[in-house]
Amino acid sequence: MIIVMQRGATEPQIQHITKHLSSRGIRAERLDGHDQTVIGIVGASGGYDISAMSAMPGVQDVVRVSSPYRLSARSSGHSEDTVITLSDGTRIGGDAPSIVIAGPCAVESEDQLRRTAECIRKAGVRFMRGGAFKPRTSPYSFQGLGFDGLELLKKVSEEFDLFIVSEVMEPAHVPAIAEFTDIVQIGSRNMQNYPLLRQLGNIRKPVMLKRGPAATIEEWLMAAEYILSGGNEKVILCERGIRTFESSLRFTPDISAVPVIKQLSHLPIIVDPSHATGRRDFVSSMARAAIAAGADGIMVEVHPDPDRALSDGAQSLTFELFEEMMSELVRVADAVNRPLLVEPHKRIVDSIERIMDKARQ
Repeated sequence: MIIVMQRGATEPQIQHITKHLSSRGIRAERLDGHDQTVIGIVGASGGYDISAMSAMPGVQDVVRVSSPYRLSARSSGHSEDTVITLSDGTRIGGDAPSIVIAGPCAVESEDQLRRTAECIRKAGVRFMRGGAFKPRTSPYSFQGLGFDGLELLKKVSEEFDLFIVSEVMEPAHVPAIAEFTDIVQIGSRNMQNYPLLRQLGNIRKPVMLKRGPAATIEEWLMAAEYILSGGNEKVILCERGIRTFESSLRFTPDISAVPVIKQLSHLPIIVDPSHATGRRDFVSSMARAAIAAGADGIMVEVHPDPDRALSDGAQSLTFELFEEMMSELVRVADAVNRPLLVEPHKRIVDSIERIMDKARQ
């Protein structure tokens, strides 16, 4: 059950409710929204009739929540979409423009990052992904550059005014990686790494939670609950394909997860067509489908020379294919009234204008 406080409920009224519950041995989680507070009951109520609290001062309603995911559910007194605001005011979710996150699967060198950053910023993309710690199926595969890779990401992102998205694999690394990144990514293999999820509940950086390859939507949302219940409300869901009997692609892209999540949850959702397909020739079409379905953004892999990439080269777009995808994506986004967030870097724009001026002369 959840207790929905009235808009304008005072702090003493809210504290009175939480103390009342605590005195009866009932654990409660407080969630403060923009202009309203919700108190969720965690675990059993010990037989106490919580519905009787609807008559207490400041209480608007007591709602019985049937779904096991209480904090991520839209039915839990959180009808409005969660909108995540970054340091410069950029928003993710709600009616904000759809975002594009692009970059290499793994950080390999400064030159690789700089060339990729220049390409994606030319297209107006503000978010760069790059793996410094790589969970690989084989222990003999490239595992990433670690914190040296994060240092390179930080250096290049500052030069090109980019937000950084990078993965964390271990609970002990969370505080340090949160210092380097703007969005902390949880890979599909760690969707149910509960100690890691609990640790991410203690930070206030946005967390992108990828769906596991065999996870149901309910299991995915329950994983998000671990982060939300720890106090971190900035969770972004990422659909990246699920494992089915079909073998023509690496995974099966579940585009239907976008409208389902939009109905069940208030959290933003983006789609990763690179991992979902495993083939660069299908990435663009699935990216368009994701935006058309209502996703809050997409994440794709881009590499200067995919055939020589140290990780996931087969699904990485070349610069030329990325530019083509972006031009197609802009048209689809405009058609469904969900424009893309595209802001070319001023230095790159100036450089292009100088080249054009010389050509006209």
